[in-house]
Amino acid sequence: MSALAVERTADGLQRTRGADVDIAFRIRGSGPAVVLLHGTSASHAVWEPISTALASFATVITLDQRGHGRSDKPPTGYTGPDFAGDVVTVLDALGIDSAIVGGHSLGARNAWLVGALHPERIRGVLAVDYTPWVETEVIDVLQVRVAAGDRAFTSVDEIEAYLQSRYPLLPTDAVVRRAEWGYRQGADGRWRPLADPVAMDQLIDGFRTPWAEEFEAVGVPMSQLRGAHSAIVSDTAWQTALDARPQDRAVVDPDADHYLPEEHPQLVIAELQRFLAFGR
Repeated sequence: MSALAVERTADGLQRTRGADVDIAFRIRGSGPAVVLLHGTSASHAVWEPISTALASFATVITLDQRGHGRSDKPPTGYTGPDFAGDVVTVLDALGIDSAIVGGHSLGARNAWLVGALHPERIRGVLAVDYTPWVETEVIDVLQVRVAAGDRAFTSVDEIEAYLQSRYPLLPTDAVVRRAEWGYRQGADGRWRPLADPVAMDQLIDGFRTPWAEEFEAVGVPMSQLRGAHSAIVSDTAWQTALDARPQDRAVVDPDADHYLPEEHPQLVIAELQRFLAFGR
């Protein structure tokens, strides 16, 4: 691999240059580094309220994970360690030694894998609404649901209406961000998702490898968050995770479903502030 660099893009993001898979990301603020990883089929933009709130005392780096958004979309390479390696790629390109890593869903799995596989680069892990014990039948349903999102739209209004029906608890501003950053208009005038369907299928298959040993092996402080109405993390999957890591801080939001960071960003902000205060 050639030397890593960072370049600015026309849409105001930055991208690594020279990696095997180049990653798009946004940086806000200054101070200790915090890397935030979105869920399946989403983008860096889901973290916007959180990154804005933390920017006064942290360098917040929100990624478009591989296969998503403005990042590269290779034909293969969507295992957990592939995603974890991309976090290290971004840190290396920015010259950052270590960071707190937080993630939601797919991003939660990838966050704990960074903590387990690259412990020298991580100072804390925040895992939001995903555990190694999510049931196979839940993954089956997720695979079908995500595949159904690969469709064309005639307008941004149509995208927003679709997203609001798919994610009924999301506030309007979160829906607008998903529409703005998750879709692109083609030459035919129609809008399609930036999340690559081949990548989505592979990465959901990747959930079938639980990475439970790595979850249990994370040596840095870790917090786990869950929405009480989550359709992804069942009561059983949640309790098994807590039993596996009784030392972790664990918080359940009684009013959220799976999409807790967008529905109640203040809770995620508070957890990340705890990590940052602990590190001072």
